[in-house]
Amino acid sequence: MIELFTIAFLGIRFLDVLDILLVAFLLFELYNILKGTVAINIFIGILAIFLIWKIVDALEMELLSQILGAFISVGFIALIVVFQPEIRKFLLFLGTPKFIQKYNRHFLFWKTHSSELPELNVDGITLACQKMADSKTGALIVIARLNELQQYTETGDILDAKISNLLLENIFFKNSPLHDGAVIILENRIKAARCILPVSSNKKLPDNLGLRHRAAVGVSEQSDSIAIVVSEQTGKISLAKAGILIPNIEPSKIKTFLEKEFENQLA
Repeated sequence: MIELFTIAFLGIRFLDVLDILLVAFLLFELYNILKGTVAINIFIGILAIFLIWKIVDALEMELLSQILGAFISVGFIALIVVFQPEIRKFLLFLGTPKFIQKYNRHFLFWKTHSSELPELNVDGITLACQKMADSKTGALIVIARLNELQQYTETGDILDAKISNLLLENIFFKNSPLHDGAVIILENRIKAARCILPVSSNKKLPDNLGLRHRAAVGVSEQSDSIAIVVSEQTGKISLAKAGILIPNIEPSKIKTFLEKEFENQLA
């Protein structure tokens, strides 16, 4: 590879520049995911140890270099364990359609097939949420995307039924045997009901939130899904996306939100 330019005795190649840019991009996105969490302090500490190790190694301080090198080698396994939720979130970010669409012009070889997914019945979902909000019927609806949430659908009862507001209302009716748990919608069909979802451990969530809201946040933290919650106490509707809860949403705004999120899948 031909050198781009030379600084003193160092030759800078095109691949060296590309390497630096890719590492900078990955560190920047990783920082955005970790900032505001306790994990950012651990990340900065590990990064500091790594930089010290490189400096010590360059100065040929063999004993200290070997000690730090052994710590880094063993610490890599510990790093995976400690940052398991963040690594999962980062990998999910790289594979989501929004990331691909954002950088599609730069990575032409990376294509998404979201346009081939079945059309989503937004009207049926919105109407069901509006009626359940009026009657203060508690509900938790999860709309899956690329992540099919198979590990959660298996915990419930498989329905594989066509979406309709009447069916959703009947599922969450208080005397229905399926009302306790979440409904998972996949490829414009009600895949399963009475599903058990992971509960978020985010300490920044308000203390007065119930299990439905925490489960909505939890599933959106661990997948690219959208979760809709209807409060049984207040009748208010909330949305959860990417671990963020958006409370007190009007039914008309839910329709607009879903149409924007699933613009390639509208019925």
